[in-house]
Amino acid sequence: MRKASSIVMVTVLVVAVFALAFFLYKPLTSNIKLGLDLSGGLRVVLQAQEKEGQVINEDTINKSLGILRERVDSLGVKETLVYPQGNNRVVIEIAGESDPEAAVDMLKNTAQLEFWDEDGNVVVTGEHLKNANARIDNQNQQAEVVIEFDAEGTELFSQGTAANIGRMIMIVLDDRVISSPVVREQIHQGTATISGGFADAKEAQELAVLLRSGALPVSFTVVEKRSVGPTLGTDSLEKSVKAGIVGMIAILIFMLGYYLLPGAIADISLVLYSVVVLGCMFLLGSVLTLPGIAGFVLSVGMAVDANIIIYERIKEELRNGKTLRAGIEAGFKRAFWTIFDANTTTLLTAFVLMYFGTGPVKGFAVTLSIGIVTSLVIAVTFTRFMLVRCSYLVKNTKLYGV
Repeated sequence: MRKASSIVMVTVLVVAVFALAFFLYKPLTSNIKLGLDLSGGLRVVLQAQEKEGQVINEDTINKSLGILRERVDSLGVKETLVYPQGNNRVVIEIAGESDPEAAVDMLKNTAQLEFWDEDGNVVVTGEHLKNANARIDNQNQQAEVVIEFDAEGTELFSQGTAANIGRMIMIVLDDRVISSPVVREQIHQGTATISGGFADAKEAQELAVLLRSGALPVSFTVVEKRSVGPTLGTDSLEKSVKAGIVGMIAILIFMLGYYLLPGAIADISLVLYSVVVLGCMFLLGSVLTLPGIAGFVLSVGMAVDANIIIYERIKEELRNGKTLRAGIEAGFKRAFWTIFDANTTTLLTAFVLMYFGTGPVKGFAVTLSIGIVTSLVIAVTFTRFMLVRCSYLVKNTKLYGV
């Protein structure tokens, strides 16, 4: 009775895995956004505008690049390239955004924040800004941005509010008044709230990002804006996908032929692994680039390595005279730390690439990280479960490659 129930359970599980893969593969791959190299996107060239008494040089452009990249990362705009062109231009290339032009318009804002009194005198500027965060006010459920000044800014703001009790202090962004609150009392805490005028929480969040990242040292105008085709072309994408499929099939055949029953379980695990990785990329809104595909393929190889290490350990235990069940348990126990150490070191490298890299490099690191974590979890949970279940059904050790 127990054997029959185990057969039913394993059969149902195998059918469920392949059914899941069949029904989810196409929707997932169809809805994952492709990067600029695979699908094209929007390319915008910004030119720095000189003002009286302001010199545009390499240092100015480099500082602007740093601020723009910080804004891109804070907003979660995927796979955006930001790089200099000449001595006074910056190029922004965006892929995977539903409204890339709006994203560019927001990114190029100078974000020069000032507080004016009713006479037009500047009370304090954004140079003294310490932090800015968006939130929803609990009373009126309206989006607002809370800003915090540094020590010098706190003192200036305290003096400014003390001198303007009963009068308005205008909050000005790029010479545009965005809020005009009336000062009721002197504010000592060094905080202020920008409220009203936000269409939704996203707009408030975008303003908070602009303020946190700091004002651009120069203003920019758009001198070129055009759609660009995929740099690698549709043909390259199709060839990459075909190569990946052929490679996957070769791996499945090798695992099945060399490791027999455990190889079949490894094949099922790889199918489940692929669906889970694609699902994670879809849920996280990741943009797939050619480096991302490389990261996925590399993580598939590491997933296969994990299975091979486990199976070789199991074969050693069985050759040493242990029973099938004891050999599986001992094999997993001995292989776990080897797999864990190998995956951890690779994951640390991926985190370094993710932190310091930009654009396609970061895409490669993200895909690799998702794949490593997924392969480790599936190897020590699903693969182990399947092997233990099969050990009740198939006792012949020859089918385990011994």
